[in-house]
Amino acid sequence: MKKGILFDLDGTLWDSSAGVVKAWNVAIEKLGIDYRVTVDMMHGFMGKTMDAIAYELFDREEKEKALEYLTVCTDYENEYLEEHGGILYEGLEETLEKLHKDYFLSVVSNCQEGYIEAFIKYHKLEKYFDDTENYGRTGKGKADNIRLVVERNHLDKAVYVGDIMGDYNSTMEAGLPFIHAAYGFGTVPEGTPYINDIRDLPALMEDFFA
Repeated sequence: MKKGILFDLDGTLWDSSAGVVKAWNVAIEKLGIDYRVTVDMMHGFMGKTMDAIAYELFDREEKEKALEYLTVCTDYENEYLEEHGGILYEGLEETLEKLHKDYFLSVVSNCQEGYIEAFIKYHKLEKYFDDTENYGRTGKGKADNIRLVVERNHLDKAVYVGDIMGDYNSTMEAGLPFIHAAYGFGTVPEGTPYINDIRDLPALMEDFFA
C-alpha cells in the first residue's frame, strides 16, 4: 500500500513571513506605491490564492493591474527566499528524514510557482519530497491540487497536514483526513487530530496508518 503525507507550507513547515514582507516592500517601493505590508498583514494572506491576495492588497487598482503588481512582488519574493531562506520549524529535517523512509511526501500550497522550490532549494530538502504542486502552476485551488497529487502518484491512503481553516476546508473537499499543525497560524474545528510540534508527526502517522 502506497501511503502519502501532503503538507501545507507556511505555518506548517516554515515561517517565511518576515522575509516575504521585506521582499514585497522593496517591490512595492519600486512600483512607486505609497503603502507597505506588515507581518500581520502577511499572516492574514496565508492560505489565500494569489489572485485573491492581489485583489485585497492592491484594491485600489483594476484587477489586471493588481495581478501585475503582485507578480512583481512574488518575483522578488522567490529571489529573496532562494538566497536567504525562511525559519524552519524546529526538528523539521530530522522529522522529514524519518517520515520519508515509510511515506510518500509532498507539498501542496496556494502559492506562486517558484515558492516551494525556493523553500526546498535553500534548505536543501530535495531528497525528502517526492512531488509538489501549487496554485501558480495549475491555476487550481488547494482541494483540486490535493486530489491531483494523490491521483497522479497513485496513493492508496493519504493525509494532509496544515494549520489554518482554509487548509481544513480544502482537505475536506478533497476527501482526505486532516491533521492540524496547531503551532501554526490558525485554528480548526475542535476534535480535529493535531500536533503541537512537527516532531510529533511520525508517532501519529504510525497510529493513523495502522
